[in-house]
Parts: sequence; C-alpha cells; structure tokens
Amino acid sequence: MSQPFIGEIRMFGFDFPPRGWALCNGQTLSIAQNAALFSILGTTYGGNGTTTFQLPNMQSRIPYNWGQGPGLSNYSLGQVGGEENHTLLTSEIPLHNHLVNAVNAASNVPGAAGNKWCQNNNAYGTPLNGVVPASDIGFTGGSQPHANLAPYLVVSFCIALVGTFPSRN
Repeated sequence: MSQPFIGEIRMFGFDFPPRGWALCNGQTLSIAQNAALFSILGTTYGGNGTTTFQLPNMQSRIPYNWGQGPGLSNYSLGQVGGEENHTLLTSEIPLHNHLVNAVNAASNVPGAAGNKWCQNNNAYGTPLNGVVPASDIGFTGGSQPHANLAPYLVVSFCIALVGTFPSRN
C-alpha cells in the first residue's frame, strides 16, 4: 500500500483500522500527540482546539464533497445533515383524496350495513345535506417515523494518522 497523506480517508473491508490509521468514528484525540493531523483538520469535526480535536464521524453517514455544484446546495467541510428516520408532516404529504364506502340505498335496507353513507341518511340516521362529518372519513397512519436510508453496504472508514504531510498545490 502506498504511503498515505496524513488526514487521508480510505474505506476498508475489515472492522479494524490498520497501523497508523484510526476509525472515522468521531473520537477525540490529543493535539499534543497528533499535531500534524490537527494542523490539517483543526476543529472542523469538533474538539476544544486547545488540547483536543475530533476525527470525522462516518457512522451512519455518507460522504459528500464540499462546495457547490451547478444547481446544487452548498456544503461546508464538516457539515452534517440528513436523518435516519423521518416522521412526515401534513405539509409534506401530496394533495390527495380518500375513497368513501357508500351504498345507493336507504340506510335501513339490507346491504347498507358497514357503509357510513346511504341514499337518505348516514349511519347515525341524520340527513347528510351535502356535509360529510370528518369523523366518517377517519384517520390513517400512526405519526411514527419511517426509515429514510438509501441502499447501503457497511465498510470501515479510516483516517491516516501518519504518512506524508499534504502540501498545497
């Protein structure tokens, strides 16, 4: 394997970091013991900046490139976003309608049972007069979050602690 750049992130197919690398799991490191890496990362991913800094946390994350492409959002280095689970709000649901069970018969004839609306009266014996009680339509769903994940394959993201210091240009 070629000499990595300090701060380079690579994916590995095993569950431990090779020698000279650390898992990208947000761990806190000492600046005094990792001065070269701190000079590259700073507090981009956290830490107090005087005695500690943090490594990127790639757990349950996908990498994005920083910057802004044409017609795309602008992303800063170290920015986190997205969510593993999401509860839909009414404002996020497309305009739609619901089907209603009804029968073209009077409410007191066979076949009208189980249908809220009938030709003359609703199930409560009150004429509808064009107004449908909201309770007759009912609610669906449970206001519970749903998974919001793209298809994925788990690998280890590791960052090089030692190697060649990357020069600009």
